Amino acid sequence: MTDHALPAAASTPAAAETPPNDKSRGRRGQGRDADRASGNGASASGANGSEGGKGAGKAGKGGRGGRGGGRPVPRPVHPLLVQLADLHPRLFGPRPRPLKLGIFEDLVAAHGEALVPGELKLALGQHVRSSRYLQAVAEGHPRCGLDGEPVQAAAPEHVLHAVMEIWRRRQGRDPQAARAWALGCLAHALAPVHAAGQDRADWLAQVRTQDPQTLALVDEAWSELAAFAAKREALRRAYEGSGQSVEAFADMYGMDLGQVRDALAN
Repeated sequence: MTDHALPAAASTPAAAETPPNDKSRGRRGQGRDADRASGNGASASGANGSEGGKGAGKAGKGGRGGRGGGRPVPRPVHPLLVQLADLHPRLFGPRPRPLKLGIFEDLVAAHGEALVPGELKLALGQHVRSSRYLQAVAEGHPRCGLDGEPVQAAAPEHVLHAVMEIWRRRQGRDPQAARAWALGCLAHALAPVHAAGQDRADWLAQVRTQDPQTLALVDEAWSELAAFAAKREALRRAYEGSGQSVEAFADMYGMDLGQVRDALAN
């Protein structure tokens, strides 16, 4: 799915929410396939996010920290992002929200000469590469307009790319926690597909990935969903066969009443 939020005339696509089709693309995603919600044409040069762009990676190898000398040096935040946070705090504040497709044109129309288009492209390119932004997309938050209100869901391929990008960034800190987070996000994205009785192949057909790591995580998340659904069905049958009230049933099995109610309601 192509986002048309920035003019298509710019030469370098921004890098954030297209699907990681292979390992090398996953590594290059920060500089080549950025969140097209901020624009098909946002230049990636000099606009890598402060939380882990391609330039920061180079700094980690040969910059101030020396070769292999610790975490990458983050790039400074683009000044225009500070201005955007003041203008639209619900979109660009400490907890950013995914941007609707066409947000570039909306910003230019709303603020005119106050925002220089070229600098706006660079600022948005940095913004959508940041870990905080990608996390919002990965966790399934909807895309929002300038007023901060939801207008559309993020495409499955954008969600998947964001999940895998953040998962890769967190590998070096806490692999186990990173994997658990990624599985939770994927399970959330796959839940409507599973509930509708569709197969994960239907979802994979939309995201178009052949990356082995991605496929393995998707399969694991799908298996967890199936196991959860089986437990919920077993609980429902046990409740129906008990002849008890919900309260008595929960008490009989030592279960949390709220959880039992939620399971039976779903």
